[in-house]
Amino acid sequence: MDKPASKIRERLGALLAQIYPDQDRSALTTAAIEAFWPQGAVMRSRARVPGNSLWSEKDTLVITYGNSLVDGQHKPLDLLRDFLERYLSGVVKGVHILPFFPYTSDDGFAVTDYRAVNSALGDWEDIQRIGAEFKLMSDLVLNHVSSLSTWFTEYRQGHEPFDKFFFEATPQDDLSSVVRPRTSPLLREVETANGTRHVWCTFSHDQVDVDFRNPEVLFEFLRIMRLHIDNGVRIVRLDAVAFVWKEIGTSCIHLPQTHAIVRLMRLLCDYAEERVVLLTETNVPNTENLSYFGNRNEAHAVYNFSLPPLLLHGLLTGTSAHLNKWVMRMPPAQLGCAYLNFSASHDGIGVRGAEGLLSDDDLDGMIAAIRDFGGRVSMRALPGGGERPYELNCTYFDALKGTVAGPDAFQVERFFASQTIVMSLEGIPAFYIHSLIATPNDQEGVEKSGANRAINRYRWDYAQLRSALDDPQTVHAQVLGELKRRISIRTAQKAFHPNATQFTMQLGDKIFGIWRQSLDRDQSIFALHNMTGETVSLPVISINMIDGENWIDLLSNEAVSVETGAITFAPYQCRWISNRAR
Repeated sequence: MDKPASKIRERLGALLAQIYPDQDRSALTTAAIEAFWPQGAVMRSRARVPGNSLWSEKDTLVITYGNSLVDGQHKPLDLLRDFLERYLSGVVKGVHILPFFPYTSDDGFAVTDYRAVNSALGDWEDIQRIGAEFKLMSDLVLNHVSSLSTWFTEYRQGHEPFDKFFFEATPQDDLSSVVRPRTSPLLREVETANGTRHVWCTFSHDQVDVDFRNPEVLFEFLRIMRLHIDNGVRIVRLDAVAFVWKEIGTSCIHLPQTHAIVRLMRLLCDYAEERVVLLTETNVPNTENLSYFGNRNEAHAVYNFSLPPLLLHGLLTGTSAHLNKWVMRMPPAQLGCAYLNFSASHDGIGVRGAEGLLSDDDLDGMIAAIRDFGGRVSMRALPGGGERPYELNCTYFDALKGTVAGPDAFQVERFFASQTIVMSLEGIPAFYIHSLIATPNDQEGVEKSGANRAINRYRWDYAQLRSALDDPQTVHAQVLGELKRRISIRTAQKAFHPNATQFTMQLGDKIFGIWRQSLDRDQSIFALHNMTGETVSLPVISINMIDGENWIDLLSNEAVSVETGAITFAPYQCRWISNRAR
């Protein structure tokens, strides 16, 4: 056995022993290696050393469904590729195509076949073509599968190996501590060849949870991971990973075996010949979310789930107080790790990340404003009974129609401020397609589907979208044009490297300010954002610009001098004041 194979066997074996202590460690290790490195796959000679070279300031992502653009004639993946090339090439580096597999519900997250591309979207060749031009992210939906999948059909018929693929419980079990993201009943009664069973359904009765206590389930997902990588995927998103390991009588979230599974997948990625980034999706309170960095040995990147609700609250109320407090407490990402910053996603604006950061009154005021702007609220069940808000369903553009006082004339300016803050913070910025093109709430979609989340999942007729984007008078063209301009400026600044130094400035509640410094200490940027609809004046002395440097606002191209008495901000104006114009 060569040295790298020996080294990874040792490390994999240790992790597998933590997950499956009563099973044959050597056999499990061999099975894991063969699952991730089938014949023809290449293993690195040594593990990739944790560092900050997997990303740079040039990295930005767009998040989209495979069929966010349709025309009734062409494959949606072809239309998506055309949109990316036509409007985002050279500006946005990567694309997250949300589940593009055959499915039965939840817009792709109830997968029936992990090895096929949904024929209504296109095929693997279409995925490969996009992956050849953009850094491609895909979803590994590893907590559950569709109730109409082959796996679950085989389970109900009692066929091996699927007869042990799904997590079972009984109504008599103590499930009072289970943490839920939904209000639907946890267990679903089904008839099988082996009798009546109650299967676990964390999300819905069409999404049946697999049982990772069976190592064959883990190995199957490692094979699926390899298939994605072989087809050009370079960022693997572990969907709902926090829930994958269950033990009756516990919360069934963030259990030690879950973290060990993430560490195992990280280890495989670090030994992969391809440069693969592992991203965890855990919509939970901030401290719990950060735990998925592990000790630099779990996720390469985690979603910054606290950012969307805190950013929204700040702009609705005109104060940076809560945003400041949170950013000051956020630790820099460890070496080899990065935050993924976003404001909007396909799921709406989650509020779990604001737990312990916003009061109930703060949350109630935000909910009232969102409802006033046409949005909805989705709930989750609490352990022991009761419900709490889980997410706000609204496009981020319409969520900023006004303030808690009501709609006003600053929607576009307020929205630009929100996206500029996302770009300014330590981490990799990601933009939902409907944010980039200022899509309003899809009320018709909600009425047709009965699902709150449909409000933020509009499918554009591509010809109509192109017409709107090619007309400079439309809000869609204006928003996309200005966001592209700001993204292009950002990607040219070394001080916006995802791991560049960040320091939170104390400038009062009206201005949210952070200082960024490049890793080589050559460039500084004061990223300053007016959170209000007022004109605000900031004394130059308060930002400690070094005398003798030539300072310029990168966004407005205005020179800023230390002799200037004050810097004026129009309502919701943002400034990136730098000593280096790149």
